[in-house]
Amino acid sequence: MTEYLQQNWLEVLGIITSLICVWLNTRQNIWGWFWAIISSGIYAVIFWQSNLKSDAELQIVFILLSFYGIYKWKFSKHTEVVLPVSKIPFQFALICLIFLALFTTISGYLHSQYLGASLPYLDAGLTAISLISTWMTTRKYLENWLLWIFANIIYVGIYLYKGLNGTSILYVLLIVLAVKGFVNWRKSIK
Repeated sequence: MTEYLQQNWLEVLGIITSLICVWLNTRQNIWGWFWAIISSGIYAVIFWQSNLKSDAELQIVFILLSFYGIYKWKFSKHTEVVLPVSKIPFQFALICLIFLALFTTISGYLHSQYLGASLPYLDAGLTAISLISTWMTTRKYLENWLLWIFANIIYVGIYLYKGLNGTSILYVLLIVLAVKGFVNWRKSIK
């Protein structure tokens, strides 16, 4: 019972910090990356305890990518003060698809064979999409929001299955925010 209450409070903190993070990112506010670091640290613990190993490891990568996002948004090579939103070049999209296939296959296999992870291939595939989406967000590629919408729809089902009901509700809200982010970012393309 004590572990459930501890995880419940941790989940509430994860939900709040995640919403702050994504809301700020939809507004292209650099402080979203700070909140990403906090929420990712919280969710690393939650997902590890829920035996979603790829999701837990993903949170560590999110933290590293958040530092990259801060750097990229703050010190872009463009003459403008703010990195502009753009569409992903075809060659990068192709590389992302290859990464998705390789990562899903290798990570899913390793997690199923050595860690006994729950839903290893689905978890690995969504982790790959999340990595790609986060990288795309750091580069301000518009299509990141479409990938987030797709992944978050599937995450809702996984988290309901794992009994992370609050996190499932969070991901429904993240879908709404991703739609808002897509609309806002699309307006800012020059």
